[in-house]
Amino acid sequence: MTVSRRRALYQDRALPAADRAADLLARLTLAEKIGQMAQVEKGSVTPEAVREHGLGSVLSGGGGNPSPNTPQDWAAMVRPFLEAALETRLGIPLLYGADAVHGHNNVVGATIFPHNIGLGATRDSDLVARIGRITAAEMRATHVHWNFAPAVSVPQDIRWGRTYEGFSEAPDLVSALGAAYVRGLQGAATPPLRALASVKHFVGDGGTRWDSTVLPAWLDWWRRDEAGQGWRIDQGVADVDEATLRALHLPPYQAAIAAGARNIMVSYSSWGGLKMHAQRYLLTDVLKGELGFTGFLVSDWLAVPQLDPDYDACVTTAINAGLDMIMVPFDYERFIAAVADAVAQRAIPLARIDDAVRRILTVKFELGLFEQPFGDEDALPAVGSPAHRAVAREAVRRSLVLLKNENDTLPLAPAPRRLLLAGAAADDLGAQCGGWTIEWMGGHGDITPGTSLRRALAEALAGETELLYRPDGAFPADLQAETAVVVLAEEPYAEGLGDREDLALPAADLALLARVRPHCRRLVLVLFSGRPLILGDAVGLCDAIVAAWLPGTEGAGIADVLLGDVPFAGKLPVTWPRSMDQVPLARADDPLWPRGHGLN
Repeated sequence: MTVSRRRALYQDRALPAADRAADLLARLTLAEKIGQMAQVEKGSVTPEAVREHGLGSVLSGGGGNPSPNTPQDWAAMVRPFLEAALETRLGIPLLYGADAVHGHNNVVGATIFPHNIGLGATRDSDLVARIGRITAAEMRATHVHWNFAPAVSVPQDIRWGRTYEGFSEAPDLVSALGAAYVRGLQGAATPPLRALASVKHFVGDGGTRWDSTVLPAWLDWWRRDEAGQGWRIDQGVADVDEATLRALHLPPYQAAIAAGARNIMVSYSSWGGLKMHAQRYLLTDVLKGELGFTGFLVSDWLAVPQLDPDYDACVTTAINAGLDMIMVPFDYERFIAAVADAVAQRAIPLARIDDAVRRILTVKFELGLFEQPFGDEDALPAVGSPAHRAVAREAVRRSLVLLKNENDTLPLAPAPRRLLLAGAAADDLGAQCGGWTIEWMGGHGDITPGTSLRRALAEALAGETELLYRPDGAFPADLQAETAVVVLAEEPYAEGLGDREDLALPAADLALLARVRPHCRRLVLVLFSGRPLILGDAVGLCDAIVAAWLPGTEGAGIADVLLGDVPFAGKLPVTWPRSMDQVPLARADDPLWPRGHGLN
């Protein structure tokens, strides 16, 4: 006699994801449910622990890289965690996440695109969608499923260190480009090339007021850097009424949900006297209820323990407010025990646990992870490929904003007989890429393969132009040229460590411009920055000024435009103030250049 073995409903790929999730949820123990709600940092967990606890997700934080850091080593690092999840009782696949905020930017050799503020200058939704598709493909080649991007912040104060993660200060442009990125990242036809977007940070992170950040004592080391800067606005208080919150900061989330967003990351910031991770009204009533969001919410790194001195109270508050998955990220056993105890004490209703896990499982089914839990290592040769870098080069070209251009200084066509180039940033890929590149805070020098502006100009002008480069601008006293280009850059930074009270160009940068000025008839300033800077005397010293933002690895895109092979097309996505007196945005009545400015 033959015994018929029926497949469980959740194993039937023909059924809707919601039905499969409901069937699987009914088979889970409480411990297995809680495991699905935990996301753990990869250096704090082993594949064996993933198997033992049935963990739902593992992440690499900024700089959470293998050594050596190559695409192949990334794939080898991630795969054992995915395999371990499949060895659990019900074989629920794992979500592996990373901050791929401008390309798969933790991976040496990946394609690094301009940061979002530069993409905002392009105003090109199709281009942003293509960048999302390429980023997803490079992620999935290394088995990473989940991208903690895009940020759909609407920055209102350029002192904020995350300004460059926002596409614009205008919610309509942020909405259009954020939705395009979601469609690109999640839109691949086959699961191995599709990645989950995490739209962040809900809500109002771009509207916090200066010096409003209050961190718990155990994070004091994180509040200020050695110069007394940092964390002055990041993680702060959005001191606006609900009408403003809804009009200015909510629309990008509505657009992202309409574009298919299935995960949203909650902000560190506060509103209405509560940390956002404790905001049941905004998370459950508005986001899940009013806006109809049926995906799952994830916390930010170490955000939940900020809610209360009592860790168990923090976990209870956050989950009851509507958090579905917690980025723990370290002591996952403590988290699991806290949730189990809260359920036993009826402090967290079992229905709330079931709702959270149902949402997580549904998204995993939608991503196709039960059929294809891994990425596609056959795609590893495409990571950082010429085809992908060509799109990044296109993005650089379209992102450049010509702020000033007197005496027909730009483009440099026909090619000059002699060109002077100054500024250490002209030959510094790390400065060109900015923060969130290989390491959390970025770095200097050749931190990843790419083309600096100096190299790009040298290659483009070979045989035509004598290119003379001095990082410090100390050219011989009698040396003269028709044109000189000076490249200045912000120090690389990320998040709160980029909060700066004074955005004026440093005195050393102004001195460099003044040093080069006597050696040329026309002086061009190319500025690498994550936000507008206060230019001061630089405006009068220069004949042409180019906002190049943080363009990434493809410096040839800058050379293409400077030399006239491609026209300037970028428009300011943010207001450019004359002085710090015009910061924040609300005070910029007569800016140096308004949003939308950009010469052709």
